[in-house]
Amino acid sequence: MRLVRPLLLTLLASAGLAALIVWSTRAGRFHSDSQDAELLLSTLFDAETQSKSNDQVPPITSVPEVPAPSESLDPQLRIALLSQRPLRQVSIQDGASCRQQGGIPVRPGQVNGMLAKGSTGLVSCGGTGGSVLVNGRAYEGTIHLLNRGQGWLAINQINLERYVASVVGAEMPSHWNGEALKAQAVAARSYGLVHMLRPANSDWNLGDTTRWQAYAGRTSSNKSTIQATEATRGLVLSFKGGLVESLYAATQEISDEAHGHLGASMSQHGAQELAQQGLRFNEILGRYYAGASLARIKSDG
Repeated sequence: MRLVRPLLLTLLASAGLAALIVWSTRAGRFHSDSQDAELLLSTLFDAETQSKSNDQVPPITSVPEVPAPSESLDPQLRIALLSQRPLRQVSIQDGASCRQQGGIPVRPGQVNGMLAKGSTGLVSCGGTGGSVLVNGRAYEGTIHLLNRGQGWLAINQINLERYVASVVGAEMPSHWNGEALKAQAVAARSYGLVHMLRPANSDWNLGDTTRWQAYAGRTSSNKSTIQATEATRGLVLSFKGGLVESLYAATQEISDEAHGHLGASMSQHGAQELAQQGLRFNEILGRYYAGASLARIKSDG
């Protein structure tokens, strides 16, 4: 299985974990607000315990223990909304607003005018409890509209747990067994955290397509996916001190074809089958990520 080491993962500002980002279109990089960087200086894995349809159910292996509940870190990711290119329209709902660099307010009509012109720049839209609609699809958190001379790109800055709840619904039918949804939540969280530490780009961590893992904003987040996310809050997969890049695919056949050369990979239909047989989410994960343990990300101290 693919790993990111070490167990103590120091998440400095350059890893993109600060809640507020000051963008610079000239420098081509971002810098984190110093207070947020201090609060999110590091993360620990707490309580690490070593522990193909026609989908073949994997053999019984050791079951990773679930760490005791504790307060966990909920850092922010930056998701490039590649599925929404080209940007045609942006609107806001429920108290959200848009601002240019320097905090200058800008109306949605002006924003759409900027998108049509193709000039470089940065506009950030969002607000507590509000939504930003990108080409008609609603997103929570903050939407950064960025153009560095290669066209406009929407980047969704959102907390990890809210991101995971949306990924679960985008990657797996939300009416499936709750234990399968929980297994998917842990896999999605582990994968997202890996790309937080190993960003795809200086401006964003990972994309919203199946090239990474599917993400559809508020559209794919609902009661069952939120419940699965909250029930596994902060849990990730670890192996010998490393963070597992938990790969997965719809069926075992696709998983073997796409990820067989990379190591362990979960079949989503297989996870559902195991859940229907009565296995809990940690038992399902133990079947697909043999030898891995469950760990909980928590703030240092």
